[in-house]
Amino acid sequence: MLSFKEDAFDAKIVSHTYTNIGKVIFDKPITRIGERAFYNCTSLTSVTIPDSVTTIGRAAFYKCDSLTKVTIPDSVTTIGERVFWDCNSLTSVTIGKSVTTIGNSAFNGCYNLRRVTIPDSVTTIGSSAFSDCSSLTSVTIPDSVTTIGNSAFSGCSSLTSVTIPDSVTTIGKDAFFDCKSLTSVTIPDSVTTIGEGAFYFCESLTSVTIPDSVTTIGERAFWGCNSLTSVTIPDSVTTIGNYTFRNCESLTSVTIPGSVTTIGEGAFFYCDSLTSVTIGKSVSEIGKEAFKGCNIDTIVCYPKIPPKINDSFGKFENLIVPTGCEEAYANSDWGQYLE
Repeated sequence: MLSFKEDAFDAKIVSHTYTNIGKVIFDKPITRIGERAFYNCTSLTSVTIPDSVTTIGRAAFYKCDSLTKVTIPDSVTTIGERVFWDCNSLTSVTIGKSVTTIGNSAFNGCYNLRRVTIPDSVTTIGSSAFSDCSSLTSVTIPDSVTTIGNSAFSGCSSLTSVTIPDSVTTIGKDAFFDCKSLTSVTIPDSVTTIGEGAFYFCESLTSVTIPDSVTTIGERAFWGCNSLTSVTIPDSVTTIGNYTFRNCESLTSVTIPGSVTTIGEGAFFYCDSLTSVTIGKSVSEIGKEAFKGCNIDTIVCYPKIPPKINDSFGKFENLIVPTGCEEAYANSDWGQYLE
C-alpha cells in the first residue's frame, strides 16, 4: 500500500485512492511537497508533480525504490537535499527550467539513472548530488553552474566524458572520485581550485590540461589515474598537494613550473613509468617519498639553492643543476641520491 506524510503539504487532503494509479486530491493547489512527504513509499512507480509546486522538500521521495521516471515542472525552483536518494529504479529525470539548486545527495544512489538534463537555470550542483549513479554515461553541465559540490559525481562509474563550462570556479573535493570510465575531461579557464581527490581513481583518464587560472591542485586530486600519460601543470600553480599524482603508473615525464614552491608528500609516489623530471626554479621543498617508486633517469633541477628533500627519491643517474651550483648540490642531501 502507498502511504505518505499528510502534514507535508500546504493544503488539506480531501481524498485519495490507490486504484490503478494512486491519486491524492487537495482542497487547493499545493505549492510545496514537504520533507519526507513520500518517504519509503516502495510501491510508488510514477508521480506527476503539478505546476503549482515551487519547492520539493528534503527527502520527499527518499527510498521510493520502484519509482522509474519523474518530471519536475518549470514551477519548481529548489530540489532539496536527498529528495530522490536511493530511488534505485529511477532511469530518467527531467529537471524544470526554473530550478537553481540541486540539493546535496538529491539523486544519490539512483544507480539505474541513465539520463539527466540539467537546465541553464541551475547555479549549484550540491555535494553528492549524483553520487553512485553508476549507470549515468554522460552529463552536460550548463554555463550557469558556478560550483560542482564535493562528491557531486563520485562513483558514477559509467560516466565516460564530462564538459565543465567556463562559469565553474571550483571543482569540489572528490567531485569525480571513482569515475573509472571517464576518459577525458576539459577544465575551463574559470577554475581556480581543483579540490582534494577531485579525479581520484579515474583510472581511464589518459590526459588532462590544467588551465592557467588554477592556483591550487588539492591532495589526491589525480591519485590512481593509472592511464594518465601526460599532464600539463601551468605557471599559476604554487603548490602540488600530498599524493596528487600518486600511482599514475603511465605518466612518463613531468615538468614542475617555476611558480611551484612546494611538492607535497608522495606527490608522484609509484609513478613507475616516470623517467624524466624537471623541477622549477622556485621549489624550496620536496615532500617525503614524493618520487619514491619511480624509475627516474634524469632530473633537471633549476633552483640555485638545493631544495630541501625528505627521503623524496630512489636512486637516479643524472642530475642537471644550474651552472656554478654543482658543489652546493653535491654537499647537500641531494648527494646521497647520485650514483
